Amino acid sequence: MSFINLKKEINQLADPQQAVHLMRFFKTAPGQYGHGDLFRGIKVPPLRKLVKLYYQDITLLEAAQLLQSKYHEDRLVALLIMVARFQHSSDQPELQQEIYDLYLANIDRINNWDLVDLSCYHIVGEFLCDKDRRADLYNLARHGHCNHADYQRYSLWANRIAIVSTMNFIRKGQFADTIAIADILLDNSHDLIHKAVGWLLREMGKRSQSDLENFLASRYQNMPRTALRYAIEKFPQTTRQKYLKGLI
Repeated sequence: MSFINLKKEINQLADPQQAVHLMRFFKTAPGQYGHGDLFRGIKVPPLRKLVKLYYQDITLLEAAQLLQSKYHEDRLVALLIMVARFQHSSDQPELQQEIYDLYLANIDRINNWDLVDLSCYHIVGEFLCDKDRRADLYNLARHGHCNHADYQRYSLWANRIAIVSTMNFIRKGQFADTIAIADILLDNSHDLIHKAVGWLLREMGKRSQSDLENFLASRYQNMPRTALRYAIEKFPQTTRQKYLKGLI
């Protein structure tokens, strides 16, 4: 009954005018990275309120079912439920493993940058925090290529999950994986990956500017401009200009 009620409440929040705006914002036109995605027109805060009310009563099977929805907001609710269940199951390693496996099995449904960014480091990053990260995380980073016909269907999101998941490690003062995965993705040609790489490098730099400067020293002249701009955003203006002009 809770699952039925949750779906009814999501549907009641729908706003067709807002949906039109969100479809433009999340690039759903032909040829864009979100092509074909459908929106109900619901902002994130009301969805978070629903998750807080329902996450304890929704099974993983129901979350998986919701993740198959054609509507973006339904998939976001499913992912936020998975995050909440994961965060409240620290004493249930088998459940966390199940959530992690479910997440990786459905990357084709985690198919826009907000869906990735609001979920991956809470699940993938946290699960791998005390485990070997090479097998899964680095495979995600190496998955696909921008010239592949199916890149935007799966590999774009796999690549973004790989780098954004390292946010969890950065917050614990662990930078090696962010650096290694950034290196893997530096020759990626998609703007969403450039932004993500630069963002995570900037987050690393907030905690260790020396590590960021060491990374940039041998790479800044050849790395994508967007990634560089994001990475040096917190530097003083004069220093930023030196990086952008190749004068470091």
